[in-house]
Amino acid sequence: MTAQTGDTAPDQVARLLALVPYLLAHGEVRLDDAAAHFGTDAEQIERDLRLLFMTGLSPGLPGDLIEVDLEALEGERIIRVDNADYLARPVRFSPAEATALVVALRTMLEAAPAEARDVIERTLAKLEEAAGQDGEGLLRLHVAPTPLETSAVVPVLESAIRSGHQVEITYHVPSRDEESRRVVDPRGLARVEDLLYLDAWCHTAGGDRAFRVDRILEATELDTTVADPGARARDLTGGWFSDSETTTVTLRLTPPARWVMEYYQVLDQRPGPDDTVDVDLAVASEAWLRSLLLRLAPHASVLAPAEHAATLVATARAALGHYEDDGVDFP
Repeated sequence: MTAQTGDTAPDQVARLLALVPYLLAHGEVRLDDAAAHFGTDAEQIERDLRLLFMTGLSPGLPGDLIEVDLEALEGERIIRVDNADYLARPVRFSPAEATALVVALRTMLEAAPAEARDVIERTLAKLEEAAGQDGEGLLRLHVAPTPLETSAVVPVLESAIRSGHQVEITYHVPSRDEESRRVVDPRGLARVEDLLYLDAWCHTAGGDRAFRVDRILEATELDTTVADPGARARDLTGGWFSDSETTTVTLRLTPPARWVMEYYQVLDQRPGPDDTVDVDLAVASEAWLRSLLLRLAPHASVLAPAEHAATLVATARAALGHYEDDGVDFP
């Protein structure tokens, strides 16, 4: 099949949104079969997949991105995806999201050609039916405070920001599934999509941090003033920040593992010896790193930090030990 002509960005987005649930439902699919199903060619589906593995959940750290098995794609021409189950679940809109959709669809309806109006009107009707009210009711929803904004910690944070006081918070770090108490200098609150963040200097971490407010379990305003009263809140809307501490891990990759540089966000890369390449990754979860390295073995090694290298060796030996206990011989 030849490539489709006139394939626009909206066409590709629509295909990607349909492609992931299709792949998850089938487990693995041959590249040519997927192309036939979507009425395009294999080269276009492959381009879609190479775009797909750069997408995922916010904040876009390695463990948040959709995983595509590039080795299977390039070798066997088989498509396998992982870490994308959320796209196969029904979409649930917050009141703010539903309101934005209604406004956008009504704007489109006014300027849409006749052949598109029926689709827009049906979409509007379904959205209003799912929300259980008419469009005017939806448009009133955005003025009401959300449960997040009425959280008990928000007034404490707002008071501390106004008065220039430090705050002691108890914060849940999901990448390590633990709680930590820390003292922070709050600078401001910022809404990013449907989440509220506290921008602050963290004295425990010794650096700038953006904390998700829904993960702040407790907040207490202290009598002590912030270290830098003139510090201004950062612009958090660009998506560059992370709300969990990360560690820079340096890996040495042999040629079969170089797909990591395309698959994950690499902070830096340098040529290594014997046709290897050294890359720096921002890692928030040691468990995720262990999983990645076991997938890459024996084509990757940890150069730094030393404790991560030791952990990988111990994990690999433990895995081999399970096989040896079952009587499996290795050459």
